Amino acid sequence: MDNSRRNFLRRASILGAAGAVAAGSKVVRAQHEGHTMPPQQPQAPPMTDNRSPASVGQNVPVEVPDVPLLPWKMEGNVKVFHLVPEVVKWQLIPGKDIFGWGYNGSVPGPTIEVNEGDRVRIHVTNKLPEGTSMHWHGLEVPPSQDGVPFLNQPLIEPGQTFTYEFSIHQNGTFFYHSHMAMQEMMGMIGFFIVHPKRPYAPKVDKDFGLVLQEWALLPNNPIPNTLAMEFNWLTINGRSGPHSTPMLVRQGERVRIRMINMGMDHHPMHIHGNQFYVTGTEGGRVPETAWYPGNTVLVGVAQARDVEFDAVFPGDWMLHCHLPHHMMNQMVSMVGPMAHAGMGSRTGKGMEEGMGVVTQGHALSEDLGPGMGRGMGMTTQERNVSNAVGPNGAQQHGGHGQQPSPAQGKGSEVQPGQTERLGQVTNPNDTARRKTVPGYPQDMVMFMDKEVAKPQTYGLPPGWTGSFMGMMTMVRVLPPAMYDEIMRRVKEGIVEAPQGQPAGGHQHD
Repeated sequence: MDNSRRNFLRRASILGAAGAVAAGSKVVRAQHEGHTMPPQQPQAPPMTDNRSPASVGQNVPVEVPDVPLLPWKMEGNVKVFHLVPEVVKWQLIPGKDIFGWGYNGSVPGPTIEVNEGDRVRIHVTNKLPEGTSMHWHGLEVPPSQDGVPFLNQPLIEPGQTFTYEFSIHQNGTFFYHSHMAMQEMMGMIGFFIVHPKRPYAPKVDKDFGLVLQEWALLPNNPIPNTLAMEFNWLTINGRSGPHSTPMLVRQGERVRIRMINMGMDHHPMHIHGNQFYVTGTEGGRVPETAWYPGNTVLVGVAQARDVEFDAVFPGDWMLHCHLPHHMMNQMVSMVGPMAHAGMGSRTGKGMEEGMGVVTQGHALSEDLGPGMGRGMGMTTQERNVSNAVGPNGAQQHGGHGQQPSPAQGKGSEVQPGQTERLGQVTNPNDTARRKTVPGYPQDMVMFMDKEVAKPQTYGLPPGWTGSFMGMMTMVRVLPPAMYDEIMRRVKEGIVEAPQGQPAGGHQHD
């Protein structure tokens, strides 16, 4: 590849301090003969993190913020891992704990990191209340190791251990997950990263991993509703913004970000302030001639996408799903009650209906279907519904006879080509005037600077959390001095929240 293409993000020189930043032969252990399960194996002795530059050659170890690395030990020429499917109490954000299903105490599960050519043995001890199995997504393994229950193996019943063993001849971004569909929606997924024998070029300095997940949580219920068709909590590596830990990069470094998605929705992942190349998928490395630039990449269900860029622009750059409702927490199909009488489709509906709880009729009925995102959206009765709660004097059913808004003159009419400006507010303290504006309220702001403070957030401005909700995190491209200071704080565990008041923002009345 010519030098200009390889370094298309590098500008004439690395921008200086003026842009300072605020602030893993024999087959098969896994397929037991006659589909009989062996006795539970004893718990393996504690293992340490054997990852080191030597263990991955010249490849850079992958960092998955907020998610641990799965340790391993050598037995002969085999790398041996232990995975434990279990119920995990997990914090999406301070004040919002859930009971997810994960591995080894983590949701998503810990990262498996191996090298091309390795032989791996993975003992899976089931601590769930029901049977499970493991699928190695994207990896080319013998059928006996593929993890499809009843087809390739018996279920791993509660308390039992099943051993998978296979050799790795691929490289790239893969993942593991339960092959029981509803268990997937409880959080059972984790990275399976395979480093190549020969490091990719151009070499990266930082390599990050992001797991994209969705959760449906009813009020006051910490157990995800896996039957729901609407998801109101969106996470990266098990954390919802602003609780997700930022990725730290020294200005001038080349960065790879690996993203995997095992949910019900596709996610257009967008980064601010930078352009990247898409360099990998769940099928492995993309040939260099097929790389394409962008700043938003669609990570579809069951897909992986790797992107790379040169971090030459200092700043705190947001990375998030660009679906509007995925940039929020606790979104449901409506906010507040809709005081409507009679039959016909309603706008919104209650939280229970939106989350898939039907108390009467069925989800595809004429009344319920359209409001729950199902059916053709056609009803025998339609209503004009304001953004306010319940009908009011300015609402007339049937689409006729609307009362003029406070901003309209009596009998006024908008002519073709003209724009009618309704309810303009020029004074931020004029709360009465705000409430007359069509569509109000929309966006809300909540600050959680102190609650989510960690060493990696040092130097962010007061109120930064007001812009982070849902499937959001950030890449902090830091000048050398600031990068070194934050890394010192990470090493020493120094936590300091921003001081002072946010520069702006509003909360609704």
